[in-house]
Amino acid sequence: MTILGLVAGALTTGCWLPQLLRTWRTRSTDDFSWVYLALLTCGVGLWLAYGLARGDAAIAVANALTLLALLAITAFKTRSAARAQATGAADEIVAEPSTVSPS
Repeated sequence: MTILGLVAGALTTGCWLPQLLRTWRTRSTDDFSWVYLALLTCGVGLWLAYGLARGDAAIAVANALTLLALLAITAFKTRSAARAQATGAADEIVAEPSTVSPS
């Protein structure tokens, strides 16, 4: 049964790798909502705690790796949001003087 759990965990955890690589390559996290990331991260964290409490290596390892992938995507999204905010602020500063008509 442990082998079955490890294979299942490898498949469900491994499915995040293409998305993580795509996020890294494109530097875009627009497809992820904050609510989705928060709920999934909390759920995976609870599964990790459950696996640790039961002493189930398959559940614990799979969810620890998935949690790392989710935290990486969340970090990318946080950086992307900060960059967008900084760029938006810079655009407003540049645009502001041009909207004022000369007196």
